[in-house]
Amino acid sequence: MFKIRLLPALGLALIALFTTVDAHAQGESSIRSPEWAQPVGDHYNLHQMTPTLYRSALLDGDAVPVLEKLKIGTVINFLPEPDSAWLKSSGIKEVQITYRTNHVDDSDVLAALRAIQEAQANGPVLMHCKHGSDRTGLMAAMYRVVIQGWSKEDALNEMTLGGFGSSDGFKDGVRYMMRADVDKLRTALANGDCSTSPFALCSMKSWIGTTVKDDK
Repeated sequence: MFKIRLLPALGLALIALFTTVDAHAQGESSIRSPEWAQPVGDHYNLHQMTPTLYRSALLDGDAVPVLEKLKIGTVINFLPEPDSAWLKSSGIKEVQITYRTNHVDDSDVLAALRAIQEAQANGPVLMHCKHGSDRTGLMAAMYRVVIQGWSKEDALNEMTLGGFGSSDGFKDGVRYMMRADVDKLRTALANGDCSTSPFALCSMKSWIGTTVKDDK
């Protein structure tokens, strides 16, 4: 993989984020890695990450022809408001996974990654939030690390310096990524677990549900 060493260590990521992101974002075209998501057109902050995965800002009905041309089969929405109003006239499926970067945990990441993997069986997938930078950026970075095997450093470089816009939410995404246990996430994803912790709320609900069924 072609690498651009803009953040020499994860320990410096937050410092670099607060002091240099805006400057780099303005001139990122000269340093942009070809491995990063590539722009598709000039609207909606739409970028292609892989042959079957795209990312963007909030879309509307005018975007449907673009998505149909890209053969998008599923839109994954990280916002609390559904996309059903503008998607209803298309055959594109919507998956809604609401979360906030300042409250993200492993269960949110696993839900998003699992939804992407399942949806890709039915064609290319597009994920989005409002601006296509913080919530979408974090899940894109976690996809890079957990699914594609990128280093955290490379994924953080793309997330913060890839030209997707700046956001106060970046600092929350960086904090989460710095502490995330990638091996545990991969294991949980492979095992179908909703979290890396058996004490997570979703894990407890699953355990209680299984216990109740077994007692019947």
